[in-house]
Amino acid sequence: MQNILEFETPRRGINWKNVSIVVSFHLLAIPAFFTFSWQNFAIMMIGNWVVGSLGVGLGWHRLLTHRSFRAPKWLEYTLSTLATMSMQDPPDKWIATHRMHHAFVDTDKDPHSARSGFWWPQIGWVLKGTAQDHDAATMKRYVPDLLKDGGHALISRFFYLPIIISAVILFLIGGWPMVVWGVFVRVVVGWHTTWFVNSLAHIYGGRPHETGDLSTNNWFVAILTFGEGWHNNHHAFPTSARHGLKWYQFDMNWITIRIFERLGWATKIRLFEDEKPVIELKQAA
Repeated sequence: MQNILEFETPRRGINWKNVSIVVSFHLLAIPAFFTFSWQNFAIMMIGNWVVGSLGVGLGWHRLLTHRSFRAPKWLEYTLSTLATMSMQDPPDKWIATHRMHHAFVDTDKDPHSARSGFWWPQIGWVLKGTAQDHDAATMKRYVPDLLKDGGHALISRFFYLPIIISAVILFLIGGWPMVVWGVFVRVVVGWHTTWFVNSLAHIYGGRPHETGDLSTNNWFVAILTFGEGWHNNHHAFPTSARHGLKWYQFDMNWITIRIFERLGWATKIRLFEDEKPVIELKQAA
């Protein structure tokens, strides 16, 4: 039974739901070439930080997936709600996928293993097969904490509402061009920079830590993802709230956690100094 629940039988065909969403958002972002303004560009950049850094990087990744720090429930729910506007599926599916990635990193059970090259972890895994559409048994195994939490369950059920509300607000402020930049361009940029962590940060960059996988520290990806590109560091110390371990490894998400700590919003922060490297844990097992 244990082996049966480790990972569902992957589906092999085209994931038409995901294909339609990805293609639609890319097409709807094309008008950005004809509607540029510094105001629209600023909206996109601010939105990318709010959704990509506060939402996905801090909320879904460091807080909910790895529990690298503790936060009040209101902050958990707020960060997770912001992350839903990334259009990377509901939080329970995203977090289950990332926990599976760490459990089986760069093996045939990894949802987006980089051993096949760049395109599969960048976008292929989204467009073909299971993607993040996990079955009930897989979800129960990897995210029981979220499934039992009424607030997170509600966010996962209605994850599409925040981006619709944001689109209406942007339309009222700046019309259709602002929706193009603040929703469609932002989502497309967020997709590809997030997926760079799966692809580029498993192919190009330094590997100062022996982790038994292909993870790398990629400064370019780190800049684009507010610190998530120090990926070899992260795979060596997965529950550490700090990914940029050297003074020159800029980690915006870590800075934000420290600000939250000053405000009393982040407690029990886990650091790499307190954690054994993951390779030692694998060897001990």
